[in-house]
Amino acid sequence: MNSVTRLLADQGPAFGQALLLTWKLTAISFIAGFALGMVVAVLRLLPVRPLRFFLTGYVEIFRNIPSAALLIFIVFALPDLQVLIDYEPSVILALSLVCSAFTADYLRAGMNTVDGGQVEAALSLGMRPMRIISAVVLPQAMRAVVQPMTSLLIALMLSTSLASQVPVPGRELTALVAKLANDSAAGIPAFAVAAALYVATGLLIAWAGATLEKKVRILR
Repeated sequence: MNSVTRLLADQGPAFGQALLLTWKLTAISFIAGFALGMVVAVLRLLPVRPLRFFLTGYVEIFRNIPSAALLIFIVFALPDLQVLIDYEPSVILALSLVCSAFTADYLRAGMNTVDGGQVEAALSLGMRPMRIISAVVLPQAMRAVVQPMTSLLIALMLSTSLASQVPVPGRELTALVAKLANDSAAGIPAFAVAAALYVATGLLIAWAGATLEKKVRILR
């Protein structure tokens, strides 16, 4: 306990900066991944077989490929194709692509919970298909996937540890622990502090998700 206290006294600001970077990577990746996943989910509803086939392949590939392997491809393989991306955007891109695939899959499952009679009723009122999707189907689908998306956000937050594998400007929590373990004998205390921050962040996200689900459940 004394070692943790001493570590926080010496490295408290560093842990604060690492936590902020972890939150930053999580927020940007989730927002970008959610937006892209929503577009993919909506486009998969269109009666265009080649497009649906392509997007289904997109979801299956990025849902099943390891995030670390994807990051390695972006950082080390894309330059061979004359595509250069900085390290931090590379981490965000890898996490966003994985997040978008899971988001599209969850939203598709949520859309399947919407009663087909509502769509037929909207068509009978003269609503256009895209208007039906945006005003009738998507709102109900998003209410149905609050908990899966909450779990995805927690998993995404933990996956920001990928940034420790490349020289990202600044250090997120895992990279900071690795540095402290290499530079001093503070490996175990550093891990304990980082683990506590990860757990606290995950619990905060879970609480926010449960609160949101309770509110939208009333609106159903």
